[in-house]
Amino acid sequence: MSLSASQRIIHRLAPWALPVLLLAVWQLSVSAGWLSTRILPAPSAVIEAGINLVASGEIWTHLAISGWRAGIGFAIGGGIGLALGFITGLSKWGERLLDSSVQMIRNVPHLALIPLVILWFGIDETAKIFLVALGTLFPIYLNTYHGIRNIDPALVEMSRSYGLSGFSLFRHVILPGAMPSILVGVRFALGFMWLTLIVAETISASSGIGYLAMNAREFLQTDIVVLAIVLYAVLGKLADL
Repeated sequence: MSLSASQRIIHRLAPWALPVLLLAVWQLSVSAGWLSTRILPAPSAVIEAGINLVASGEIWTHLAISGWRAGIGFAIGGGIGLALGFITGLSKWGERLLDSSVQMIRNVPHLALIPLVILWFGIDETAKIFLVALGTLFPIYLNTYHGIRNIDPALVEMSRSYGLSGFSLFRHVILPGAMPSILVGVRFALGFMWLTLIVAETISASSGIGYLAMNAREFLQTDIVVLAIVLYAVLGKLADL
């Protein structure tokens, strides 16, 4: 095996060294009795709980429901954020009319609106989807707006001199120029999507990963609570790939 191949393997495995070490210390601490299972169950117990939930099919139901809520909320919030970003980024009048209002609403923590959202929508699916949409709207809006505004004006003028205008200018110059910033906004929005859903599901839900954790808490099933946290971490990591 060549040195470069060895270095590539080490480079790929290095990020896993600390998590594996922490898991080993965690397992050892519980097995030796240094850490109470009521505080934190052993990793083996969490894995066993996960296997049981997979075997029963319960976990797939909760994952599907959480994924549906996250996807619908992201589509609505992301679509609105993208549209508002295009309007304010492409139009001076759009910026004057909308940007200050959107920025004012953005400064209100969306999770602080939970009591009001429950009063508006109750505790059904609409409330959770609304909160996820609100959490994902602003990262995409801001990055779309700034992505368009940061396009080099000289590039736009040169494109116009070659006869591009209207939709052709937008398609061939503005959209490609703003796309890196928009994708950064999408990445941030995906993180906010799961963060918001965690809170929404733990406050008012009868299904989903958050409900699974809160229901397990009532019966002191710490292993399932930890499993739910791990599931959220994995989903967040997958969204960040």
